[in-house]
Amino acid sequence: MKHLTALLLAALALPVSAEEIDCVTTTWKLIGANHRICVSAYDDPKIPGVTCHVSQARTGGIKGSIGVAEDPSQFSLACRQIGPIVLPAKLPDDEVIFSEDTSLLFKETKIHRMIDKRRNVLIYLAISRRIIEGAPANAISTVPIQPWGGK
Repeated sequence: MKHLTALLLAALALPVSAEEIDCVTTTWKLIGANHRICVSAYDDPKIPGVTCHVSQARTGGIKGSIGVAEDPSQFSLACRQIGPIVLPAKLPDDEVIFSEDTSLLFKETKIHRMIDKRRNVLIYLAISRRIIEGAPANAISTVPIQPWGGK
């Protein structure tokens, strides 16, 4: 029972999964999937009332169809307050809220949440990481913590 409880707690601590909204074809491919830009939504798992939308390039072709293509580090990030925001008492200053592999090996996209306490603003930073050589691709979005619906 103790191991089951630990496993459940570990699963709850994992970053959220994406809800794919839609994709738009950018390049038609004769063989395999088309190159696309896909938009996904991520609700902050610890702060109800905040959702981030990410648009990200997806590689098509034969490699993309079988899941071995490396997606380019091209994305955009927009986070918004969609309801009342109540910060948990012990919220870390920097936390990964989403992580996704963008190649079979070595590359990932992460969204970090940071807090600017002085200005009462949540900061969301999307980065693309290559384990070996790094990648500078990034995008930022901020969400001011404001009253919602007269509250």
